[in-house]
Amino acid sequence: MKTPLAWLQLSKEKARLLIALAGISFADILMFMQLGFKDALFDSAVIPHKGLNGDIFLMSPKTNSIIAPRGFARRRLYEVLGVEGVQAVYPLYINFAPWRNHVTKTTRGIMLIGINPEQSILDFPGVEENKEILKQDDTVLFDDLSRAEFGPVGVDFKAGKTIFSEVSGHQVRVGELFKLGASFGADGNIVTSDLTMFKIFPTLNRGLIDIGIIKLKPGANAEQVIKTIREKLASGDVKIFSRQEFIDFEISYWQSSTAIGFIFTLGTGMGFIVGIVIVYQILYTDIANHLPEYATLKAMGYTNLYLLNIVFQEAIILACLGYLPGLGISLFLYSNTAAATGLPIFMTLERAITVLILTIIMCCVSGAIAANRLRSADPADIF
Repeated sequence: MKTPLAWLQLSKEKARLLIALAGISFADILMFMQLGFKDALFDSAVIPHKGLNGDIFLMSPKTNSIIAPRGFARRRLYEVLGVEGVQAVYPLYINFAPWRNHVTKTTRGIMLIGINPEQSILDFPGVEENKEILKQDDTVLFDDLSRAEFGPVGVDFKAGKTIFSEVSGHQVRVGELFKLGASFGADGNIVTSDLTMFKIFPTLNRGLIDIGIIKLKPGANAEQVIKTIREKLASGDVKIFSRQEFIDFEISYWQSSTAIGFIFTLGTGMGFIVGIVIVYQILYTDIANHLPEYATLKAMGYTNLYLLNIVFQEAIILACLGYLPGLGISLFLYSNTAAATGLPIFMTLERAITVLILTIIMCCVSGAIAANRLRSADPADIF
């Protein structure tokens, strides 16, 4: 085993080796991109959830996702104030409307988040320090991480220009910028006061809210408070979530109730299968071309296990060498995709290890299938 037969066989025909590595890298890039998009979907979908300053959340049972909320009675939120351990409650309004690009005059749907400026509800950079601005009539905070299709709002605002635009035909002024980020459900976001929200949507029922946020007193037992709230609001017209349940509820919607999560999982599987086929073709051809040599080794007394070990060594060498360029190209694509879409797509150690393991498994499976060809390596055919 001191002679590196596996490497010598692979490196003998360098053109074939490079083609094999290119194929494995391509399969790895497919898996990296599909897994990256899938994680970006989930990460971006729950950014608003993580930025809400609360411990318990109320929603209508008809609401499936934060991007499509259904209202419930505001009074149900204020009934919670009498529960032991509750410090404060905050109503939150969410809606979508066309935003008019102040340069091109085109419109694009944007997500509006309505809050009471007197309350500390949102923990996004730029909101808390600028919430006093929202008290001004028809003034909004614009998400500086929104997609470029909404216009150069951030650039023009930072240049000292006064930005006026229209939301659902209602004129608003950009009072300041904040940072949230685009998602698969919303390409851009603005924060308004609840009063401005009602002016933009005059037909909204002011007795309904979209999300109820409950802040607990320091040291309060969240599980016990949730249990008490569920007993108090047992009529079934509201859902009660802990913070983690609130996040998991949104992820579950995108994972199981939409086709997007399935598509990205399928894409990862397809990349895995493509890699198996490519590596199988390379190893099978290599074994077929060296069948007389394998038969000679058998005649010299080497066992099938020894020959099989050579094939698996080749598979692992191909996996490791093909993985490295796939990882490098994926890092480049992640960076460019994040810049172009505003989605939080970046490489994680967990994903890098996952794809490496999948690559090794992919190559070993191919090696196991291709090794069946060794059975036909009969010394009697040579001598």
